[in-house]
Amino acid sequence: MRSNRRLPPLSLLLADGEPSPRVSGAALTGLRILAGLMWLYNVVWKNPPDFGRNSGSGLYEFTRAAVDHPVFPPFSWVVEHLVLPNFLVFGWLTLVVETVLAVLLLTGTLVRAAALLGIGQSLAIGLSVAEAPGEWPWSYFMMIGIHVVLLCTWSTRYFAVDAVRTQARRGDGPRAAASLLRIWGIVLALLGVAALIASFQTGPWESVGGLVGTEDLEVGLGNYNLAGAIVVLVVAACALAGAIRGSRELAYVGAALAVLAAVSIYLQSSRVDVWLGGTNTTAAVFLCAALVSAATGRLLGRSHRLGQSASKPMRKG
Repeated sequence: MRSNRRLPPLSLLLADGEPSPRVSGAALTGLRILAGLMWLYNVVWKNPPDFGRNSGSGLYEFTRAAVDHPVFPPFSWVVEHLVLPNFLVFGWLTLVVETVLAVLLLTGTLVRAAALLGIGQSLAIGLSVAEAPGEWPWSYFMMIGIHVVLLCTWSTRYFAVDAVRTQARRGDGPRAAASLLRIWGIVLALLGVAALIASFQTGPWESVGGLVGTEDLEVGLGNYNLAGAIVVLVVAACALAGAIRGSRELAYVGAALAVLAAVSIYLQSSRVDVWLGGTNTTAAVFLCAALVSAATGRLLGRSHRLGQSASKPMRKG
C-alpha cells in the first residue's frame, strides 16, 4: 500500500527519484520565462535606423568584435565580407530575431521552434564577442545550454499559448484560453500601474518614458510615458473583460490596439518623438499582449463564462 506521508524537505533534497511533474513543469516554465526576459531586455539597444554604424557603437561595435577579436576565423571572414558591408539588413534581422525570441518564449508559443532559433542566435553572438575584452565566454555556453533544455523538455505546462492549443485539441479550449488571457490581463494591469508611476521619473509626456525595471541588473519590461501607461491599462482591461465575458471581440480589440502601439514605436524609434515613450523592449511587450490576446481570442465563445466547463459533454435525450 502506497504511503501518503510527505517527506521532510531535507529528504526531498537528498532523494534520487524524479521530482513531480508539477515541480518539473514549474521549474522549466521559470527557465523559459527567464530566457524570454533576457532577450526582451537586450532588444532595447538594437536601435534603428543605423544600429550604431555611424558612431561605431551599439550593435555595430559588437558585430565588429568578431573581426577584431576572432573566435572562429571562418565566421570572422563571413562577418567582415558579408555582414558588415550589408550591416543595415543584418541590424534589422537581429532586431526581428531577438524580438521574436522574446515574444515566443514569454508567451509560450512555438517554444521548441523558438529554442532552436535561440541556439543559433546564442551561437552567433558567442562567435562574435566571446574573445572580446571584458566578455565571459561561459555566458554564451550557458545561453546555448538553456535553449537546448527548452528544445528537449516540456516548458509549456503553465502560462503558455502552446498549452492552450493542447487543451483545445482535448475539447477544453475556451476554459484554458480564458484562464491564460485572464493571467495576462492581470500581469498587464500590474505593468500599467508600474508604468504610470515610472512615467513621472522623467516627466509624464517625455519621449523616453520611465523604465519599469532596473538598468543595474539589466531587467526591464520597457519604458513608458503617461500615454504608454494608459494604453497598457486599456489593453489589460480588454484582456480581463474578454476573459471574464468570454468575448473574442474584446480580446481582438486588445490585440489590435497592442499591435498599433508596437508599430507606432518602431516607426518613431530613433527618428522623432515616441508618442508612447517606449523602446524596442516596450514594443516587444505590446507584441506579447497582442499574440496572447489573438491566440486566446479565437477560442473564446460568446456564451462561454469563466468557471463553466466548455468540455462538458451534452446529455443526449
